[in-house]
Amino acid sequence: MARYRGLTWDHPRGRNALEAAAAQARDADGEQLIEWDVHPLEGFESSPIDELAARYDVIVLDHPHLGDALAADALRPLDTVFDAELLSSLADGCVGPSYRSYLAHGRPYALPLDAATQVAVHLPELERVPHTWQDVAALSREQPVALSLAGPHAFLSFCSLAVALGDEPRTIPGNGLLARETGRRALDILADIASRVPAGTAELNPIGLLDRMRSERDIAYIPLVYGYVTAATGQGGLRFTDAPSAEPGGRIGSTIGGTGIAITRRSEPDAALVAHLASLLAPTTQAGFIPDNAGQPSLASAWDDDAVNAGANDFYRGTRRTIDASWVRPRVAGYVPFQAEASAILGRAMLTGRGFDEALARVDALLDALADAAAPATPHATRERPAS
Repeated sequence: MARYRGLTWDHPRGRNALEAAAAQARDADGEQLIEWDVHPLEGFESSPIDELAARYDVIVLDHPHLGDALAADALRPLDTVFDAELLSSLADGCVGPSYRSYLAHGRPYALPLDAATQVAVHLPELERVPHTWQDVAALSREQPVALSLAGPHAFLSFCSLAVALGDEPRTIPGNGLLARETGRRALDILADIASRVPAGTAELNPIGLLDRMRSERDIAYIPLVYGYVTAATGQGGLRFTDAPSAEPGGRIGSTIGGTGIAITRRSEPDAALVAHLASLLAPTTQAGFIPDNAGQPSLASAWDDDAVNAGANDFYRGTRRTIDASWVRPRVAGYVPFQAEASAILGRAMLTGRGFDEALARVDALLDALADAAAPATPHATRERPAS
């Protein structure tokens, strides 16, 4: 039995590199160091972090889980585990806000193993690729254009479009999500496109959308979907590009995702585990081992690497501006269930094309209800001194 148990998500991008690295990792006694369990994408997006932290030593998570994790005192701050030089190099070297997204109260709680954000994707045979949301709406009248709306993604697409419209959603509860005018404009645009999406696409998660696009070829373009490098290569490979802006040359709107590796309170990380996890973020690993095993690196040096891009149909260069401009979601207690409920509300408004003001008011009220829960999120880890 391995000394440590980890949990990641059940997709080649989430598991292959971790499992391959674990197969080679040994503890001080020569025994297997870590073994990985997996759960589906939906579990990754919605499972209560405190329950998972009670069962696992290492967890792959998305940054919005940090609010609940800190409220439950479930994770170790990584400045008590890893040396300051490594953390500083990651702060400077990770693409976009990948490293910053795992900070809470100025302290890091996960290593950004995998970097992703919502980007645009199209069939290689599409002759005219949109650059603005006006272009997207025009294309949707001529070609099959889909939106990523299932699960939390209607909300995430809405937030990304708001960013492109010049209004970043608020990350601290108490004053609503964003200006009502921006919300109406975003819903107008998305509902117009949603009225023409191919049948059955609104129920598909990002993996399902990309799989259908790749195999059926009945979706020409998606303006916002979390990028999967595994869909960019091989038979039927898709082309990933920067997400649209509201105006030519304007800010690209996108909501960062990706995953980080966190160490739970139940774990007592030894030198072997610390070295193993740090090795996953080494530049040579990020530009070689990670992409060679279906992973999606987080270091900017890997995203800029010629060989990495050659093997990925220019996935990284084609979406680099988008991830650099991406928005970081709130990290407050209760955010993950809020995101799910808000997405259901906004998704219905988009698909029916009505009730926009009511939907926006309900989302504002749900977010503001988190204000009391957000207040005590100061990490209990202040009893520990940061590593020097």
